[in-house]
Amino acid sequence: MYKLFFDLVFKRMDPEQAHHLAFRWIRLVARVPVLRTFVAAALAPRYKELRTEALGLRMHGPFGLAAGFDKNAVAIDGMAMLGFDHIEIGTVTGEPQPGNPKKRLFRLVPDRALINRMGFNNEGSAAVSERLAARTPVFRTVVGVNIGKTKVVPEEEAVGDYVKSTERLARHADYLVVNVSSPNTPGLRNLQATEALRPLLSAVREAADRAVTDRRVPLLVKIAPDLADEDVDAVADLAVELGLDGIIATNTTIAREGLGLTSDPSVVKETGGLSGAPLKARSLEVLRRLYARVGDRITLVGVGGVENAEDAWQRILAGATLVQGYSAFIYEGPFWGRAIHKGLAARLRTSPYATLADAVGADVRKPA
Repeated sequence: MYKLFFDLVFKRMDPEQAHHLAFRWIRLVARVPVLRTFVAAALAPRYKELRTEALGLRMHGPFGLAAGFDKNAVAIDGMAMLGFDHIEIGTVTGEPQPGNPKKRLFRLVPDRALINRMGFNNEGSAAVSERLAARTPVFRTVVGVNIGKTKVVPEEEAVGDYVKSTERLARHADYLVVNVSSPNTPGLRNLQATEALRPLLSAVREAADRAVTDRRVPLLVKIAPDLADEDVDAVADLAVELGLDGIIATNTTIAREGLGLTSDPSVVKETGGLSGAPLKARSLEVLRRLYARVGDRITLVGVGGVENAEDAWQRILAGATLVQGYSAFIYEGPFWGRAIHKGLAARLRTSPYATLADAVGADVRKPA
């Protein structure tokens, strides 16, 4: 039914306008007590066998919403209502910014993919901090906060910009993510180099510890799929060295060749980060490499090309304790989370693993 609605309505709309329309509907439903309870019962069933502990946090399951959908923390309860076990808001920057000029979001429907060059459009860390502080949760869910660099801040001043956001947001975050991998902010990906990443992550860790003294806020870094293998290894080693809590793999890709894209070439050539099904293979490859390098010493979050329960299961077997999605939600609609959970529970029951935690990294740990 959703697919018919997508073809008749959303597909004919500008992608960004369709996003805002769907977003308004989700927020509206979440404001109506009886309606949101009914929707949550239908779309967010709980499976005891999927209960997950990660980053020192307890979650209903391993499947969450990736950053980018709720940039300003305005629909946390709405997305939890749809079955996401954790919600990662952002990316939030130190200062508010409008993002890149429109048109900046494109659908590659035949490839079940998106291209975006949004440019971290958000209200800024001060406004988002105030909203999170005033929030009264309706549904119990884990909230991650993803932070990035303000576009007008020079690369050499990036650390101070991230620290500013950390000081404002850390106390409201169940976990904090340093995003150095979006292709849509000039110079941002340069911060993935270990010589730049080490002082950045150290400064954010210190700022989070200063801002929140009654608990330790878990800190993760989100990396790009376009990193060379040796650079993936270097980030993994740095994460262990610094005592980082996790790595999110991966963000969008700037690659177009070798992905088997069949969409209109005029759309494929649009600049920006590509997400969705074509990213599946490389994202899984990076995840497996990370797990082989770090094992269980830090938490890995698998994202990129996750379309269904089988994709989520493969991420877990490759080393992901948590799995995230976003692009497939556009194509699958509100029953997506329910289908992922149902499928994961079924796979776990027929697997040789007693718990979901036992399955994490199982394929990588197998003897050659």
